[in-house]
Amino acid sequence: MSEAVQLHEEPARERIGPLGRIALAVLRQSLGRMREGALELRLPGGTAWRFGDPAAEPIELRVSDARFLRRLATGGKLALGEGYQAGEWTASDLPGLFRLFIRNEGPVLREGTLGALNRLVALRPTIELPRGLRRSEQDIHAHYDLGNEFFALWLDESLTYSSAFYADPASSLADAQQAKYRRLAEATRVGPDDHVLEIGSGWGGNAIHLARERGCRVTTITISREQHDEASRRVAEAGLSDRVDVRYQDYRTLEGSFSRVVSIEMIEAIGHRQFPTYFETIDRVLSPGGLVGVQAILIPDQHYERYRRRPDWIRKHIFPGGLLPSIEVLARTARSASQLMIHEVFELGPHYSRTLREWRERFLEQRGEVAALGLDERFQRTWEYYLAFCEAAFGEHALRDVQIVLTRPGNPLLRG
Repeated sequence: MSEAVQLHEEPARERIGPLGRIALAVLRQSLGRMREGALELRLPGGTAWRFGDPAAEPIELRVSDARFLRRLATGGKLALGEGYQAGEWTASDLPGLFRLFIRNEGPVLREGTLGALNRLVALRPTIELPRGLRRSEQDIHAHYDLGNEFFALWLDESLTYSSAFYADPASSLADAQQAKYRRLAEATRVGPDDHVLEIGSGWGGNAIHLARERGCRVTTITISREQHDEASRRVAEAGLSDRVDVRYQDYRTLEGSFSRVVSIEMIEAIGHRQFPTYFETIDRVLSPGGLVGVQAILIPDQHYERYRRRPDWIRKHIFPGGLLPSIEVLARTARSASQLMIHEVFELGPHYSRTLREWRERFLEQRGEVAALGLDERFQRTWEYYLAFCEAAFGEHALRDVQIVLTRPGNPLLRG
């Protein structure tokens, strides 16, 4: 275990206040348990403390506003993100800071005083509200209808907002996104005679890819007005309106029969209570002998119950109503709510870390253009924090991203 080393004298007592001093004492005790890497904590007024491996190059966390310490004393893990949104602290390497915290999660965030404080704050549970059609629309609008112009500033030209697949490490972001679509189409054996249902259109990138490269028909659905309008425009511009039908429709209202069903990073938006409905619906519309391809962001199985019942910064500030499933939850729910079973799982997590790094770099390069859209400094810091955290979490395998192929038992298409 490391020890805290004070680099400079503490500031005057009134600069931090009594509540802040309680938080600082908790931080010093907990960060002193770091086992990997090093952190330099700089406080308002000049105090600096170093934690971790004396031989490691430290990442600097600079607190510019003492209100952050008071926030930590009452806000638990949410306070870190909310303090960054408010401009109360900065880091010399934001993704690196998150990697440092993830690697030291046990001794720093779960054990000792900080772990006890987080557990106390977490006694205020997250309450999952009913997810009717109207509420689902509102939650989707809150994120995806920020404006096509905003997402176009930092996504690739296909406006793909999900993990890429860098089959070739030298691939561009745009090529890696097409490789992701191609891999899922190959895994689900999509051919020209198929009618593919896509649950979650995005901005039409996958539907266009399927129609263009596989020659199939595609029905793609979304409950984002912005995405529906842009996907429709892009399909028409590509000359594929005869093969791609873009619908503004909730998946729960689907009718018909489809030989393939695909869904790319949509299941995270529906919430725990809707998981059975999701698989029931797919099973109902999937024709005999059909295949399902789902790309999903996952929480590790061991963390799922704690994660879904406790406050979470991303669910509060980025994806209202969202919830990451785990692979065990998906397998269990598919088994209980449908005739579907998992046939194949392909890991994309490390590719997502690189995807997020490229998104974050492009986002930061475009901050002037983001501001020109009327999106203020707080908004920009919120998205920088979100992208940096996710980059680190996928890179450290604290989150997973997978392509899953599901089928019914005895599917002749899969016979050897």
